[in-house]
Amino acid sequence: MASDGARKQFWKRSNSKVPGSIQHVYGAQHPPFDPLLHGTLLKAMPKVPTTPVKAKGVSTFQEFESNTSDAWDAGEDDDELLAMAAESLNTEVVMETAHRVLRDHSQRQEQHKQQEPPGLGQKPKPVAEPPPVPSGDLRLVKSVSESHTTCPAESADSAVPLQRSQSLPHSATIVLGGTSDPSTLSSSALSEREASRLDKFKQLLAGPNTDLEELRKLSWSGIPKPVRPITWKLLSGYLPANVDRRPATLRRKQKEYFAFVEHYYDSRNDEVHQDTYRQIHIDIPRMSPEALILQPTVTEIFERILFIWAIRHPASGYVQGINDLVTPFFVVFICEHIEEEDMDVADVSCVPADVLRNVEADTYWCMSKLLDGIQDNYTFAQPGIQMKVKMLEELVSRIDEQVHRHLDQHEVRYLQFAFRWMNNLLMREVPLRCTIRLWDTYQSEPEGFSHFHLYVCAAFLVRWRKEILEERDFQELLLFLQNLPTAHWGDEDVSLLLAEAYRLKFAFADAPNHYKK
Repeated sequence: MASDGARKQFWKRSNSKVPGSIQHVYGAQHPPFDPLLHGTLLKAMPKVPTTPVKAKGVSTFQEFESNTSDAWDAGEDDDELLAMAAESLNTEVVMETAHRVLRDHSQRQEQHKQQEPPGLGQKPKPVAEPPPVPSGDLRLVKSVSESHTTCPAESADSAVPLQRSQSLPHSATIVLGGTSDPSTLSSSALSEREASRLDKFKQLLAGPNTDLEELRKLSWSGIPKPVRPITWKLLSGYLPANVDRRPATLRRKQKEYFAFVEHYYDSRNDEVHQDTYRQIHIDIPRMSPEALILQPTVTEIFERILFIWAIRHPASGYVQGINDLVTPFFVVFICEHIEEEDMDVADVSCVPADVLRNVEADTYWCMSKLLDGIQDNYTFAQPGIQMKVKMLEELVSRIDEQVHRHLDQHEVRYLQFAFRWMNNLLMREVPLRCTIRLWDTYQSEPEGFSHFHLYVCAAFLVRWRKEILEERDFQELLLFLQNLPTAHWGDEDVSLLLAEAYRLKFAFADAPNHYKK
């Protein structure tokens, strides 16, 4: 058995950075936040004594921590956290939505086991009134993986309508919970369903004034690829609902963007801006998909978009992580003009120059609309991310206390893995196709990228509870959380994740509100 000295020498010998450690954000307008110098911004949080598995693990973690740049310490007032934990849950709000989603999913699993897929002409059963509120002690709602048990007996006269505005429309519930697994359906059945959904979108978009609220409800469970570009532009607020005004709006905004380029882009080599431009130039090749990003035309487009945004938003400037947020918009808008389904083999050079200019301007404005709602994630000290990570920690402690306690016992701090989840909106955790599907729903939700994303992250974490609880070593546990096995994820995985996040939103909807002033 290795001695303590040998263990210390291991860390001294290792000069490589441990994956996932939070490094300084170079290229930003301001240096990384230093709690020692800015102690008035955040209150120091007293360290809660933990019980490590091994006594030696404490010193090992401290040495590990000293070699990483995890200099973020977002403390919160203890009294506020205790008051939050003491809040009683509204079980009516929880169960009206949760049991409907979980019951429908259980029925789908049962149908799959019995190998009795519905016929081609069978229509999904419409959603009735919210189910009655079950009796019993329901103070803690576990994750989806643990919630597929039979619901308690329900009382017919105890149904109460939701007291909060529902973001998940009935039609979306049908899609997520009322149909069989796609793998059990024939291709013709899938094509029929997809064609039906596409027709609904086209009918809604063809009207003289698009009903944005109805469009959000229809988009929650996914947007068909042919209408995704126009739908995203409408949901982001970039285009008006009136059809007749859209062409003029597009021309005006595209002209305005290239006026910015002409006015600001030549200053990228000026001394005051050269550090920002250099960091953008370094970060872009690190993005994915590499085959697309590394095409010179695409690289130049991304550099212009990010530089212009940074110059026009001096409160934050350019911060690493913003670069990833360009990709989904660009990919969705460019797919309108290329035939390849796989972006890794798509050749943008064949797209006409005037089309590329329009795609570039549309990408800039839609990304700007997104960042308007989460800009505090990227201002000095990145307070938005720090607060969201603390919200996530409190939320998980209420959703799954066992997982939360396991992380605490092994001294894994949420900031060590969840910082990237908030900074990049899970783009580094799931494939690009899953990110685009997530953003369909985010743009359908009020404050989807800021508020609903918190619940998606909580559902994402407890999705891996079995694997997390099996890890008994600090380093292995942290590396797992920073390299989750999602490479083969598809729309079904994302749909289940979103359904769980929606359930959590109503089960624990009071948690984030405690942090609002």
